[in-house]
Amino acid sequence: MLAASKNSLTDGDTGRLVDLVSQIARSDCDYQTAIPGLSLYRRNAVTEPLHCIYGLGIGLCLQGSKQVMVGEEVLTYAPGQSLVTSVDLPVIANVTQASFAQPYLGMMLTFDNTMVMQIAERLQLSQRIKDDGFRPVTVQTLDVCVLNAFERLVELLDEPCLIAAIAPLITEEIVVRLLNGAHGPQLLHIVSAGSPSQHIAKSVAWLKLNFSRALRMDDLAATAYMSPSTFRQHFRAVTGMSPLQYQKQLRLQAARQMMLSQNVDASSAGGLVGYESSSQFSREYSRLFGEPPQRDIKRMRVQ
Repeated sequence: MLAASKNSLTDGDTGRLVDLVSQIARSDCDYQTAIPGLSLYRRNAVTEPLHCIYGLGIGLCLQGSKQVMVGEEVLTYAPGQSLVTSVDLPVIANVTQASFAQPYLGMMLTFDNTMVMQIAERLQLSQRIKDDGFRPVTVQTLDVCVLNAFERLVELLDEPCLIAAIAPLITEEIVVRLLNGAHGPQLLHIVSAGSPSQHIAKSVAWLKLNFSRALRMDDLAATAYMSPSTFRQHFRAVTGMSPLQYQKQLRLQAARQMMLSQNVDASSAGGLVGYESSSQFSREYSRLFGEPPQRDIKRMRVQ
């Protein structure tokens, strides 16, 4: 019988992190911590599918389970698994297992693309990664060393005066371990100099900042050094959708957030995110979220 790998998780390995997170996340909510990029989550019941954007980073499921839909692919991850997103991506996510007695507990740590690229270069990792089989979101068994690093990161919240000095070091350790682990090949697609995936990642970053502007496919393809048809092909391979669909989801999610958190009316929200026609905005909003803007926001506020 083969001995277990020293990096393999065993029953109870996540217990320490469950205790740490549950002490902070005491009610059904999202918790933005004092550590840049680190968020904690607690849900006391299963949730409806929610449209959101996952950034470059790693998510951990500590208790309960969660489902994430990326394009037409459905991923499920449970305790002892990690989910890594290699590029900013609109997804549909929902908690599938949770109760008040045993709530869903999770966490997310987002990274800066430049930091990941610099670490990959410093480690002299392969710069020739084939695009075959690239997936923007992957679920793997959680490496015990990554788990230990997360424990130290959360424990650091009790020492706020040390966060600025130590948190970046632990975050870099996590990235180093991810690049050298099961998630590494997918992350390297995005940071490998000159690779199509890296060019698409840059286009995605531009779209995220400029989604309200009119989309000129030829110009966007040119900045990625591709023809429009090749660009569309690679963009769909990376994100699971076309550039136009990606922009549309960014616009609609931004408008929804404006209406929900800033009390912006539907007509104004549509205009602010780039829609010239309020009827088109309402139609596309209803198609994505299942209800017209006003009815959807009213439902969200009473949940």
